[in-house]
Amino acid sequence: MRRFGWLLIMMCLLAGMSQGLGESAPVSTPAPEAAETQGITLPEVESGESVPMDDEDEGPDISPEDLPDEEDLMEEVLETRDLQYGDEGDDVLELQNRLKDLKYYTGNLSGRYREGTREAVKSFQGDYGLEETGIADRETQNLIFTAQYRPLRYGASGDEVKRLQSRLTELGYYKGKISGNFLGGTQKSLRTFQETNGLTATGAADVATQELLYSAKAIGKAGAAAASTGAELTGYLVDDAEGAAADSATVGYVAYTKTLKSGSSGALVKELQSRMQALGYYDGPVSGNFARQTLRAVKTIQTQNGLEATGKVDETTWNVIFNDSGIVMPGATPRPTPEPTPVPYAITVDVTNQVTTVYGLDENNEYTIPVRRMLCSTGTKASPSEVGDWVLNGRHARWCVFPKWGNSYARYWTRINSDIAFHSVIYTAVSNDAMKTSSYKMLGNRASHGCIRLTVEDAKWVYENIGAGTVVSIREDLPSDPELRDALKLPALKKGTSIPVETPVPTPEPDYDPAAVPETGRKLKKGSEGPDVFWVQRRLQELGFYTGYAGGKMLNGTVSAVKSFQRANGVYASGEVDAKTLALLAAPAETPTPAPETVLPTETPTP
Repeated sequence: MRRFGWLLIMMCLLAGMSQGLGESAPVSTPAPEAAETQGITLPEVESGESVPMDDEDEGPDISPEDLPDEEDLMEEVLETRDLQYGDEGDDVLELQNRLKDLKYYTGNLSGRYREGTREAVKSFQGDYGLEETGIADRETQNLIFTAQYRPLRYGASGDEVKRLQSRLTELGYYKGKISGNFLGGTQKSLRTFQETNGLTATGAADVATQELLYSAKAIGKAGAAAASTGAELTGYLVDDAEGAAADSATVGYVAYTKTLKSGSSGALVKELQSRMQALGYYDGPVSGNFARQTLRAVKTIQTQNGLEATGKVDETTWNVIFNDSGIVMPGATPRPTPEPTPVPYAITVDVTNQVTTVYGLDENNEYTIPVRRMLCSTGTKASPSEVGDWVLNGRHARWCVFPKWGNSYARYWTRINSDIAFHSVIYTAVSNDAMKTSSYKMLGNRASHGCIRLTVEDAKWVYENIGAGTVVSIREDLPSDPELRDALKLPALKKGTSIPVETPVPTPEPDYDPAAVPETGRKLKKGSEGPDVFWVQRRLQELGFYTGYAGGKMLNGTVSAVKSFQRANGVYASGEVDAKTLALLAAPAETPTPAPETVLPTETPTP
C-alpha cells in the first residue's frame, strides 16, 4: 500500500504543473531502449538543459530525495515507470528478456505486458518475499535487474543446478552425479546444508540459501562437528545473553537481501527490530515498521561500530548487526570511525579549448594526474556554461529530454548543478540509432545551451565512474592549447549509422628522461611529429616555457614556447629546434647563486 500512496502523492504534486522545464522535460511515450520511460509534465525553470528520464538502476521510481523543495522548484527527475498489465514498450520488452533469463518467463518477447508477464512477475515477487501484485514497481524491477540467483526447487534443471550440485559437493554434502537435475539426492543434501548453517531446512535453494552457500561463510559438512561441540565458528555472531553459556549459543549466518530504511516495512524489519532488541539497542515494539525509534537504534549501532550514521541498513550494517561476532555493544567504547575514502577524481571543463579533463590523485593526494581527456561542447556565448566549481551529488540517468529545444534527447546524463549536466551528443529520438550527426561534428566547439556535451563513450564513462563528491571546475581562463585539441580529433561516423568508425585509443605516452637527449638529425618545426618532439615539449615544460599538451606533435603552442626559450637564451627566435637550440635545451638549468646575506651592524647601546 505504501507504494501506491507514494504514487498518489506524486500524481497530486505534478497534476498542476503544466509548463515546460527550461531546456528539458520528460517524454510521454514509451522509449525504444532498455528501461526507457513514459513521462510527466514538469515545471518550467529559468535555464538548464536536461531532465533525466531514468536512473542508474533502471527501475521505476521517483525517489523522495529527488523531490524539489516547494519554494524552489527548479528541477524534477523523471525516472522509469511502474509496469503493469496493458503496458507496452521497450521497457516491457527488456523486463520480459530479464525474466526469461531468470527462467520466470517463457512467453513471446513481444514488449506487451499481458497475463504471462504478470504471472512471471508475481512468481518472482513471491520468491523474493515481495507482495505478489503482478505489478513491476521500482522495488520489483530493482531486484529483477540485479538478482544474482533464481530460486531452485525439486524438478528444476540446467546449469544453475549443476553449479548448485558442484558447490554442495565441495562442501561435502552431495555425493551424487553432477547431472543438472534437481531430484531427491540434491534436495536431501541441501536440507542438511540448511540445518547445519542455521537456515530453515526446506530443501529448496531460495535466494538466502544460495547467497550463503556460495559465500566464504558457508559451513561445510566437516565443520558441522565443530558446531555440535559448541566451538565458536569464526565470522558467526555469538549471543552472550546467557553469560557462561554463550559459547554454545551460536546463531547461523543471516544473509542480507535488501536495504532497509525509514519507511520500510515487513518481515525483514521485524527481524531487524527483534535482533536490535536482543542486543540492547532497541526498546520499541517489534512492529515491522521502520520508524523513528528504529532509525535511532540503527544510527546508534552504526556510531558504536565505526560506521557512517546514515540510518540505512545496507549490507555492511546488516552484517554488523547479525553476523559480526565482534559487534560493539551499547555502553562499550565505540570503534574509531575509519578515515573517509578520498574522492578518486576531479574534473576540469576547459571552455577555451573545449576539452574536459578528468584528473586522478597523485602521491600527495592532489588531483594532478590526467586520467581521461575528452573533446566537448560547452554552452554558446549567448547561453554559456556557468563558470565555477560544482560538487556533484551523484544524480544521473540513462536518457534526458529537451522539450524547449525541439524535443531532442541525450544519453548518460550526470548532473553538475540544478541547471546543467554532462551528457552525450544530441539524439532526435530515444533510440541508439537516432544520433544527430551535426551535434557530433560540433564537438570541440561551443554548441550547447549550458550543458557539457560529450561523445556517447565519454558520457558513458562519466556516468559509470564519476560519483557524488566529485568537484567539477568550469573555467574560461585557461590558455589556448592547439596541441591538445589536435590530439582529440573525432573519428568519422560510419555511413548510415551513428557509430564512430573506431573508438580512438590514446597513444601511450613515451618514457621521458631529461638526460636522454634525442639524437635527431632533423630540424623540428611546425607539423613535426615523433618522440623527439615529445622530449622537446616535456623539456620546455620542465623549464617553464610550455604549459600545453605534450603529445609528440609540434603545433603553434610548441612553436611559441620554442621562440620564448630562444629569446631567453639570446639566439634567433625562429621557433624551430635546430642542433643549437637542442643543445641549449639539453644543458642543465642554471641554479641562481644566492646573494650573500647582509650583516646588520651591531647596534650601539644608548648611554
